[in-house]
Amino acid sequence: MAQDILCHHPVRVRSITRPRIESEPFSTSLAVTMWGGDGLDVLRKIFVVERCPNLVFLHVQPIPINTPMAQPGWIGFTFSGMDHQGEFRRAALELGIPDDEISRFSQHLRLAIGLSGGGDGSPVGHIGGLPRLPVGMKWPSTGGIPLPLLLSVDCGALPRVEGFDLPADGTLLFFVHQEMDFGTPRADPGQYARVVYVPDGTETVVAEPPNSACAGGRIDVCAELRADLPLWLEEGDEDEDWNEFWEDLEWDDMSPFQQQLARYIERELPHLDELRSLAHGLWSSGAYLVIGGYADDEATVGSITAKTLAEEECLSFLDEDMLRLASEWIPLANESRIYGECYTKFMIRHDDLAATRWDKTLTVTISDAP
Repeated sequence: MAQDILCHHPVRVRSITRPRIESEPFSTSLAVTMWGGDGLDVLRKIFVVERCPNLVFLHVQPIPINTPMAQPGWIGFTFSGMDHQGEFRRAALELGIPDDEISRFSQHLRLAIGLSGGGDGSPVGHIGGLPRLPVGMKWPSTGGIPLPLLLSVDCGALPRVEGFDLPADGTLLFFVHQEMDFGTPRADPGQYARVVYVPDGTETVVAEPPNSACAGGRIDVCAELRADLPLWLEEGDEDEDWNEFWEDLEWDDMSPFQQQLARYIERELPHLDELRSLAHGLWSSGAYLVIGGYADDEATVGSITAKTLAEEECLSFLDEDMLRLASEWIPLANESRIYGECYTKFMIRHDDLAATRWDKTLTVTISDAP
């Protein structure tokens, strides 16, 4: 028989998708690891959650022994599907912002996963270092030239984000030869970069580097959520109050599409500053490398255009078609700008991500070298 545990509202867990109406009952299953009274026995349970207006009931049931959570070595909490939009909506309503405006803003808000070294949490992967490749798999290369490892990340250890179809488990490995990728603007997918997915349960070994250039220093990284908005909704540069999309243009100097967006913001998002501050306050991160979110700057969008459209086709960065094209892609891994060095963005269409077509990933390598 299930054991009932009574918890007083509010309860913060990363796995519950709440209904729009707080008093509605709902249920979900949460896999957790609990320790017995002596601190040694591990009791694996499933929590079935029901909500009443002011209380949350957790019905505890054993996990079936044939699930991954019941196997030796499974440690810690694994929650998924947290209602981030509900959290944001409730906080915005408390500020007195109308519900319909919150909905319009939320259509543009994406949560991304920031990866940083030296954090307090458990590592979810590493930048550089050596990958664990399936037994028998050779180090990814192109034309006999090995591709250095940029990032290895454990998908099962990442926080879950609604609408972002990362695998629930397994490891994603990102390889790229940045100098060659930067020097070939129309490089085909996988020409100088590779995304390798290693499913859980695959027998792997730590790969031996083909040369010293492939064995960069390893930095373990932790994950945290961060709020991301399209460039046209973001604030300007902190130092210069300058935004790449708007360029501090006067009204008569804007393109017709810029004017259309400006009218939309003025009419439909009068509380933009408050909503933007709230989102960044709830989910702030200064991470060096980001999974998800947006990568809609001119250099990135221009590179995607060059690699996906015919040579004679051309789109302006300020056109509606260009903005629509940018929204179709999401960064699988997005390095922050490094002045004087190359940095890379791994971009994938939403439908290719959902279908795990890793070979469709495009890389955009940019250099800010003087």
